[in-house]
Amino acid sequence: MTAKDKKLAYKIYLYLGALFITSLVVSNLIFQKFFYWQPFGDITVFGASLFEVSVGILPYPITFLITDLISEIFGKKKANEIVTAGIFASFFSMGIILLADIAPAIEGSPIDDATFTKVFALSPIAVLASMIAYLLAQYVDIAIYHFWKNLTKGKHLWLRNNFSTFLSQFIDTFTVVGLLCTFGVLPWDIFFGLVVSGFLFKVFIAFIDTPFLYFFVYLLRKRFGLKIGEEINLDI
Repeated sequence: MTAKDKKLAYKIYLYLGALFITSLVVSNLIFQKFFYWQPFGDITVFGASLFEVSVGILPYPITFLITDLISEIFGKKKANEIVTAGIFASFFSMGIILLADIAPAIEGSPIDDATFTKVFALSPIAVLASMIAYLLAQYVDIAIYHFWKNLTKGKHLWLRNNFSTFLSQFIDTFTVVGLLCTFGVLPWDIFFGLVVSGFLFKVFIAFIDTPFLYFFVYLLRKRFGLKIGEEINLDI
């Protein structure tokens, strides 16, 4: 690979990382708003409405698509580095929000203290639960992805994409809902309903993102002349 190609590859990795971190941070900022998606009508599972989910779930699956793409093209190490950077960015953004909440609003401020606190003052427990679930899910996703990649010798992209995402999304949903129920943020009687609802929604999104993963992997392999299973080494 020429120096010019390696520079382009690094730039692509950098922008993928930016999209990953933005999606992650935004999902934590907007998670307090919930919506009810009804593709199959009004269905209740274990006391919770199916697909009654937080809007924070909308950008979150993008993070798994990006880590799978980075894993496929740039390798396991670079995917893990993006995950670690994402957790740092999340805690940093939460710190800024807490400082902004402490600063008193002036009399003519378009947003008063009460409104700002209601929208942005995130529960420390909710944030901690989300971050723990995120770490477990993302690292598991990357590990399983490369397990199947090595086992299939780089073939069957759909297999590792979906198998890794399904399990990691279940771990993410189960962990975050379990922690929120444990600390009293959510009642236990809707635990199973929220886990099933959130997991099924994420599985549905995972099926949708598979063609996109194939498309982007195809473009990058063609541009850099990569063979099936071959990765770009960005280490100096």
